Amino acid sequence: MTSHQTLDWAVDADGIATLTLSRPDALNAFDLTMARELLSVFETEAAADDVRAVVVTGAGRAFCAGMDLSAEGNVFGLDETLEVTPELLRERFDDPAYADGVRDTGGRVTLAIHALRKPVIAAINGPAVGIGATMTLAMDLRLASTKARIGFVFGRLGIVPEAASTWFLPRIVGVQQALEWVYSADILTAEQAHAGRLVRSVHEPDELLPAALELARSFVVDRSPVALALAKELVYRNAAADHPIEAHLSDSVAMWHASTGDGKEGVAAFKDKRTPRFTGKASEAPRIFPS
Repeated sequence: MTSHQTLDWAVDADGIATLTLSRPDALNAFDLTMARELLSVFETEAAADDVRAVVVTGAGRAFCAGMDLSAEGNVFGLDETLEVTPELLRERFDDPAYADGVRDTGGRVTLAIHALRKPVIAAINGPAVGIGATMTLAMDLRLASTKARIGFVFGRLGIVPEAASTWFLPRIVGVQQALEWVYSADILTAEQAHAGRLVRSVHEPDELLPAALELARSFVVDRSPVALALAKELVYRNAAADHPIEAHLSDSVAMWHASTGDGKEGVAAFKDKRTPRFTGKASEAPRIFPS
């Protein structure tokens, strides 16, 4: 197993991975090392077929206190000598100079989280501000401890919401609520975040991680990894489609593939009144939409 400086990674017998942000002395503040390691985990370890779902939490009393602002130079790791326009970034998107020196570090992480074809659940155990809040938006569900405090505090620093959060946040809570939280830069209690539909549920601190793990287990045990991968892709992409015909086209393709694979076993198990034995792998699920 790969060793990480800022993360802990463990996978149980059901394939539920617990990913722990582990810089507790710094309140799990996000730095460039953590960014690289998160990117690596979601692109490699989490993509392995023995992993069925991922639960993300923080070590100690914080989830993630935001970007570590103690670094020398540009604390976001950006190259201030480059010329930057939307056109140039599109043209040089994969150019290492622009990939490392211009592209938002948090956004690279959230794109990797979003691309994972498995359930990802945030167990927000304490303060989660800045990137600590926005990284959870790319996860499929968020559970919070009563001690959680969540803030989109960018306005206090004179910067803008990052990590593709202006795509994710309005889809989760609506445009009006998203703008209010971004404009105010207030720190939200777990109850306020729940009332605004940012988090699914609020739990006592010692009940949070068990609840998140049990929820993840309920999603994947006796479920087809291929069907889950396809369903996740369909929901995210079709939620932004212009017309339901787009959903009809894509779910017709997905249904054809699912029904000729694990779907056969699922139907047979239903008829036989037994537990299904799915053999499909998320890594082998067809892509319904172009990358």
